[in-house]
Amino acid sequence: MSRNKKTIVILHGSLRDNSSSAAVIRKAVQMIGDKANVILYKGTGQLPHFDDKAAIPAEVIAFRKLIFDADGILICTPEYVFGIPGTLKNALDWTVGSGEFDRKPTALITASSIGEKGHAALLHVLTAISCKLNDNTNLLISFIRSKINVEGEVTDATTVKEIESVTDALLRLMNEPVTC
Repeated sequence: MSRNKKTIVILHGSLRDNSSSAAVIRKAVQMIGDKANVILYKGTGQLPHFDDKAAIPAEVIAFRKLIFDADGILICTPEYVFGIPGTLKNALDWTVGSGEFDRKPTALITASSIGEKGHAALLHVLTAISCKLNDNTNLLISFIRSKINVEGEVTDATTVKEIESVTDALLRLMNEPVTC
């Protein structure tokens, strides 16, 4: 990992490595290429249930530091029962009072069967925790399974272009000056 490059942390809303959203993440990482360092955080399933008690578990401290130190965040998730997957929401809940996402350049890709309710809910949460995002850094990919081949690769040309557009927009957002 190059110290001169900025770092993007990827949060995955699914715990499955072979999910449709994992295919989108692989394509996004390919699109980012050598423009930034990428860290795929795989610990959302190990974070304890949110509890605002005084003692913060070590896993949460490490997660918060990872988010704080990142130059940008890419969240890629399916929609579960018209909402945000529980493990992802739990991870975000752990940052509400501590502010790691405050003005953090963030991109959201929701890849699901339909996904619009989960996507809207997550955009609402990201706004509540003061993420820095815009219309160019979010993408809803409906009917994702029809856009992936049997090898688990995103093959739909329009979707590939949209993923590239979102990753490029995140990289641009990461290079904008921080404002108060």
